[in-house]
Parts: sequence; C-alpha cells; structure tokens
Amino acid sequence: MFANVDIVIAGGGMVGVSLALQLDALLPSDISIVLVEGFRLPDPETSDATEYHPSFDARSTALSYSSRLIYERMQVWDALQSWLCPIESIHVSSRGRFGSAVMQAQEYDWPALGYVVENAWLGRSLLQALYRRDRVQVCSPAKVIAVEASEAGVRLGLDGPLSQLDAGLLLVADGSDSGLRQQLGVAVSEKSYGQHALVANVSFAEPHRGCAYERFTPDGPLALLPLLPSDDANRCALVWTLPPAEAQQLLACPQDEFLQALQARFGYRLGRLQQAGERYSYGLSLLQANEQVRQGVVVMGNAAHALHPVAGQGFNLALRDVAELGRVLCEGLAAGLPVGDLDMLQRYQQRQSADQYKTIQLSDRLPGLFMHQDPLLGLGRDLALAGLDILPGLKREFVRHAAGVAGPGGGLNG
Repeated sequence: MFANVDIVIAGGGMVGVSLALQLDALLPSDISIVLVEGFRLPDPETSDATEYHPSFDARSTALSYSSRLIYERMQVWDALQSWLCPIESIHVSSRGRFGSAVMQAQEYDWPALGYVVENAWLGRSLLQALYRRDRVQVCSPAKVIAVEASEAGVRLGLDGPLSQLDAGLLLVADGSDSGLRQQLGVAVSEKSYGQHALVANVSFAEPHRGCAYERFTPDGPLALLPLLPSDDANRCALVWTLPPAEAQQLLACPQDEFLQALQARFGYRLGRLQQAGERYSYGLSLLQANEQVRQGVVVMGNAAHALHPVAGQGFNLALRDVAELGRVLCEGLAAGLPVGDLDMLQRYQQRQSADQYKTIQLSDRLPGLFMHQDPLLGLGRDLALAGLDILPGLKREFVRHAAGVAGPGGGLNG
C-alpha cells in the first residue's frame, strides 16, 4: 500500500512520541503526520507498564525545569504528575575532597529543580496522550527498509502495512544506533569514554527528601536521583560510571557485595543501603551526527547527539530540540514554505546550535575534570565547588544552564 504524507517520524521512543505530540499541538490541522516504529507499541489503556516498548526500560529520566515547561505546552504534564518525584535540591561533591555545593529550588522560586520519572511510566503517559489524539497515524510494527530522496522530499520503503511512504519531511528519531541515519549516509563522530554506566534502583534506610546526589570519584561520577517510594522503600535511581571490568564484576556479583561496594563509594548520607533492583550496564561514548538537517530530513534525539549521562542532560537537550523544531516549522508553514524547506530547517539548526554546543561540552568535559589526579587541579575543583555556594550569581547561572533555561533554546521563550 502506498501513501503520501507531510511528515514521517521514524522512531517511537520517548523522543519520537514527544515529537508527534509537539507537532500535533503546533502545526495546522491539514498537516498529516505518521509515526513509524519497528516494535509493537501497545495500547497503554489496556497493557501493563512492564510490557512497554523496549526504550521504556528500567532506567529513569531526570526531566529539567525547561522540560516541564515544554510538556506543559504540549498539555501532557498533568498526566505525568502521578509518576514524578520532584528534585528539591541537588548535592554535588567530590569523593575524598572538601569541595561541595548544594542547590535548592526555593532559592530560585521554582517548584523543583527537576523531576525524576521511571521510563516505563513516562512512556505510558506519552503514549496515552498520543492515542487520545487522532491526528497522528501510528504505524507499528513497521520497519523502514529503504530511504531515498524524492522530488517531494523523501521516499520510504516499509515492511509494514504500508509498503511505501512519500513524505515532505522525515524526522529521524530511531536512537544512537540509527539504521536510517546510516542509510541516509549521514556520518557520525564518536568518542568513547572507555567507561560503562551501571544503572539500578536502590533503597536506603533514610528518606531522600527530594535530594539528588552527584558525587564525583576518580573512576567517574556517581548519581543518585530521588524516586517515588514503593512499598515504603526509600528508592533512588542509581547511575554509576565505572571502568568496564569493575562494572561487569558489580553487575554479576551477589546483591550484598554490590550494596557493600556502593555504600563504600557513596557513604552514609542516606543511611544504610537496603536493597537493589535489577542491574543493567552499557558503554559510554559521545556520538554526534555530522549532519542534522538536509532538504526534507532532520536527525533528532540520540541519533543526532548521544551524551555522557553526567548531569542527565541528554533527553532534556533532545526535548529542547523538539520544542524549537516545532516552533520553526510552525513559523515556516505560516509563511507558506514547504514542510521540508532546507532554509527553514537550517534556521532550526542555527537556533539550537549554541544550546547543543554548551550542553555537549558540559557533559563531555565535566567527568574528565573530576577524574584528573593532578593535586593543583583537585584544589581548583574544590574551590570551584565551594565557590558555587559562596558566589550566588555564578551558582544561579550554573543552575539555570543545568535546568535548560539559560539561553534562547531554554524553554522559557515562546
């Protein structure tokens, strides 16, 4: 079966579904949108959360304050409320050093610095919102097996119910290992960190009181993000950066041994560790597409830039990209431009370039800065951390950048 549409979104993960919701909210009603996903997307009204799309896995996502504003404009924030744990403060420290800093939401008159949500529930809420709007046609399971430029934009070959789609604009959001990006011949630059991230949900004897911890160690950062309690357990989401061999050993060892190692690395700020859920591990690298836009094509999300998890900026940056692309398309269509117009798409990239550069540089350089063993550099780091508490202006700018509200793409405009 053949179809002509205006916009195809390739990828039904959190970025792809967020794209669909953003375009549904902003674009004229006569613009047709199709979302194509290779895995079967279940109906969230009838399915258990554990059955959700593989991208909605056991990991959690920290949503920045700017992400809240973006989801509010999409009118999906209220549906997320039940699954969110507010981050009321952030404690940043360096293991074995005196430097530390505490950032609190009340200092900025914000309801929270951010929010932590388990991906299964974030995915469920986004899919519920999408299925309640009949604007976007979901084609799942269906896999894009061929892509080529056409006079109208792009021509896609599929192995699903639709065998061919001609579209004015293709939005590539199928992840860091994007097959579509490869088919399009978009080269990538990749920098391996030689580290793995070990993730799990853990519980402590003491409540976290809405505090997120970012602790820098010689092996890499260790983050504990507050989660909603479950069966009276004081839960946190752990993201622990480690050398590959140590990550593998801690992935396979008995739970008591794992908890003992984590306790030694983190300390007793939340009392004794009591339990750990299933552990996962994945390799860390910085990946950037050398092209993000061309005529009729935009590369989005992890397909465009996959970041180190320090400070939890990857998904929030992707969501700011989503918001800005929606605004640019809305402006361009109002001016009578075709949906895949290259000048319009380049305008999107220009608007987001500063935000992308700053965020990528922060996530790339911060872990290495704290892992460096030079004693003078260590003293400088301690003074810098202490200075965040001593110098309110510096601290405010740091927090605003981390929250995604520091620049033109920060979510406070529009």
